[in-house]
Amino acid sequence: MPSAYIIGSACTAFGRMPDKTFKDLAREVFDAVLADSGLGEAAGIESAWFANCGMQTWGQDNIRGQVCFTPLVRDGSFPERVPMTNVEGGCASASLALQGAWKDVLSGSCEVSLAVGIEKTYHPGDAEKSFRLMAGAIDHFDEADWHDYYAAAGAQVGKPFAAGGSRSLFMDTYAMQALWHMKTFGTTQEQIAIAAAKAHNFGAANPKAQYRFTQTVAQVLADKPVSHPLTRAMCSPIGDGAAAAVVVSEAVLKTLPATARARAVRIAGAALSGGKYRRFDEPGLSQAAAKRAYATSGYGPRDIDVAEVHDATSFSEIYQPEMLGFCGVGEGGAFVASGASALGGEVPINTSGGLVSKGHPVGATGLSMIYELVTQLRGEAGDRQVQGATVALAENGGGVIGFDEAVCSVVILEK
Repeated sequence: MPSAYIIGSACTAFGRMPDKTFKDLAREVFDAVLADSGLGEAAGIESAWFANCGMQTWGQDNIRGQVCFTPLVRDGSFPERVPMTNVEGGCASASLALQGAWKDVLSGSCEVSLAVGIEKTYHPGDAEKSFRLMAGAIDHFDEADWHDYYAAAGAQVGKPFAAGGSRSLFMDTYAMQALWHMKTFGTTQEQIAIAAAKAHNFGAANPKAQYRFTQTVAQVLADKPVSHPLTRAMCSPIGDGAAAAVVVSEAVLKTLPATARARAVRIAGAALSGGKYRRFDEPGLSQAAAKRAYATSGYGPRDIDVAEVHDATSFSEIYQPEMLGFCGVGEGGAFVASGASALGGEVPINTSGGLVSKGHPVGATGLSMIYELVTQLRGEAGDRQVQGATVALAENGGGVIGFDEAVCSVVILEK
């Protein structure tokens, strides 16, 4: 089977950036990923995949990638006539872009492909637009389906479903899952807080992170309640940013300078899965995606040295290790509390700070996870470096169908 390699990976700082436009972010991240790639120039790029969720709230409904890259084409920074495919999959959009670039190269349809994700979720003085962007990730044709589903689930865990207020309804869905896990397996709010504090402390060491301050478990627990048992420090923030990757064939890799070849990271396996309305006690779609990715890569859960998981809330750091096979079902709380997901632990998770600290500009998130893992595999992560890391995993979900995401991507990388 042919191989595809990431030779360039880049991420802007994440945060609230009212003075930066989508086109500004496109130029910043493209210049950075090109410089990191070792290609020297952009002429070899043959295809591009552009991820975004919410540009319509800024007035650009269609041809989003082409619009953002027009200034780069005009001044010669980006080659003319390169086909750009726009993709949208909620918070997993950037992972879909990477999957597209990977498949382009594996299929032989091109030798060099670009994946890029850009998002601006912060609307100064207009929070309603930010909520509108988030609200697009659920079924609006048959709203009664999910409303009845969540109402029944809320009754089961003793948390009446009443979306609204200064939060997205997705925080309530995570909270219900957390409460069921607590009721069924004895997981505690403190264990969720341990995961959140760990993520924030990693984020404090990440120069790209939106929140760069440490947190104690006590501070996480004492923070503003969002949706019990979740506090603000356990939830991802509103913010802006961009991330990108350049994917090449083995033939192209062999033509590059030795320094570029030494920093290349192989995409060992990748897989997608789709969501459904599931019961509380059914495994989530990330388990299905992980099994497929393990099968295609030849690796298993015990081979993973470092992972990034989609912690839109810190409950995901309890749940996803179970779905990814790092621990047994129901053991996620104890896994986190034991230090297994901390630096020096069995599988350090979210060394970037995760979504709760690094930030979550939804259309860029998946590629920002890849950036962190590429940085780790290159041995360039500084104070948050996982020593000896050679195999990494990224899990990224987007949209909502019941308690599943609508789509989930799992990517396994190899040094």
